[in-house]
Amino acid sequence: MDASVISRFNNEERKILDKSAIKDFATSARRKLIEGVSQKAYLIGISKDCIKEVDIIGDGVRIEINNETVYLTNKENEQRNKLIEQIEQKGYEQVMEEVAYTWFNRIIAIRFMEVNNYLPSEIRILSSEDGDKMEPDAVSQVNSIVDELNLNLDKVYKFQDDNDVNGLFKYIFVKQCNAFGKIMPVMFEKIEDYTELLLPDGLLLEGNVVNDLVNNIDEEDFKNQVEIIGWMYQYYISEKKDKVFADLKKNKKITKENIPAATQLFTPDWIVRYMVENSLGKLWLEGHPDEELQESFKYYLEEAKQESDVEKELEKIRKERSKLSPEDITVLDPAMGSGHILVYAFDVLYQIYVSAGYSERDIPRLILEKNLYGLDIDDRAGQLAYFALIMKARSYSRRLFRDMERNPIELNVCSIQESNGLTKADIEYFANGDDELKIDIEYLVNVFTDAKEYGSIIDVDSI
Repeated sequence: MDASVISRFNNEERKILDKSAIKDFATSARRKLIEGVSQKAYLIGISKDCIKEVDIIGDGVRIEINNETVYLTNKENEQRNKLIEQIEQKGYEQVMEEVAYTWFNRIIAIRFMEVNNYLPSEIRILSSEDGDKMEPDAVSQVNSIVDELNLNLDKVYKFQDDNDVNGLFKYIFVKQCNAFGKIMPVMFEKIEDYTELLLPDGLLLEGNVVNDLVNNIDEEDFKNQVEIIGWMYQYYISEKKDKVFADLKKNKKITKENIPAATQLFTPDWIVRYMVENSLGKLWLEGHPDEELQESFKYYLEEAKQESDVEKELEKIRKERSKLSPEDITVLDPAMGSGHILVYAFDVLYQIYVSAGYSERDIPRLILEKNLYGLDIDDRAGQLAYFALIMKARSYSRRLFRDMERNPIELNVCSIQESNGLTKADIEYFANGDDELKIDIEYLVNVFTDAKEYGSIIDVDSI
C-alpha cells in the first residue's frame, strides 16, 4: 500500500478544536443573524405584527415606514411577495429562523473553503491573507474575480465610487454562493428570492457575524477539519434545544419541526473511528488481510480466539468477503446528522481503494457515487453532510470542483421529505391516467405523510 496514504491517514490527529470559542460564536451568530434578517424585513414593511401595503409607482413600489418612504424595484417587490407567502405558510418566526440559518450555513462553508484554499479563484471572500487587513481580499482584488464570478463592472464601480465596502462585499458574497450552486446545488441553491433581500447589512463591521468568525475562531480549527461544520451546527441550535426542553417541562409537546433541535448530538471523533474501523474496516480486512492497513486503524479490535466449529464458519465468511471489490461496499448512516461517520468512512474507503490498486484520481468520485449513503429528517443536516463529504473529497482531489462542473456528482445523502402537501389532484396529474402508477403514488404519499416525525423507521415496500 502507498506509504504516503498511510502516513496521511495516521496524521489525521490534529489540534483539539477550541469548542468554547466555537460555541460562543455559533450561539451569538444565530441571535445576530435572526436580528439582522428581521431588521431587513422591517425595512421593507414586514414585521411579526404587521405587513404594510405597497403603492405601485412607475417601475417599482413604495412603502411608508415610520414617516419615511422606502422604494423597491419590481424585482425586489417580487422577492418581498415571496417572503410574505412563506410567512403566511410557516409563520414569521420560522421564516426568520430559516433565512438566518441559510446565511450562517453559507458563511461557514465559504470560510472553510477559503482557509483550506479550496475556492476556485484562490482569493479569499471573507478575510485577507494579510491578517492586519480588515478588508477581504475579494474586495481589494475584485478585478481578479470579475470573470470568475460574472460580476457586473458597473455595479462594482458604483460601490467603489461610493466607498461602500460592505455593499461590495455583499454583492461578491452572493455571487460566490451562486457560483457554487453549479458545483454543489444541495448546499448552495441559487439565491435570487427573499433570502437575498434579507441578507443583513454590515457583516464586516466589528461585532458582526463575519468579523466575529474571522477574528474569534482560529484558522487552524478549519484546516482539514470538516467536523467543525458539525460542531458549529450543534452549537448554533443549542439555545433552541434548551428552549424545546424547557417547554417540554411545561407540558408543551415537541413538534416535528423541533425534533432535530431536541435530538441532534455530535458523535465524538474516537467513537466514530471505533465504529467505522470495526465495521467497514473489519469487513474489508476479513477478506483482504493487510497488516499495514490494519495497523493504521487505531481502534481496530483483533478477532477473539474462537472454537473450531465457529472458526470454520468464520472462514467461510472470509472466503465470501475476499470476493468483494471496494465498489461493492455500501455504508449507510440512517441518522447521519452532519455526516461525521460518513466522512470518516470516506477516509477508510480511500485507503481500501488504494490498497486494491485503484487510481487515486478516480477514487473520490467512486466513493461518493457508489459507497456512501445517508438519511436524516433535518434538511439542514442533509445539507451539512452533503457539504462535508464534498469537502472531504476535495481534500483528496484538487481537480474535484472542475470535474464536478463538467460532470456533476450525485451524492446518495438526503433529508427525508414529507408528502403532506400533495393532493388527490396532484396524484391524478402525476399518474396521467396510468392506474398502476396511481396506486404506487398513493402508497408513497401515504407512507411519507409526516415523514419528518418518523424518520428512518419508515418501512417502504419495494414497488
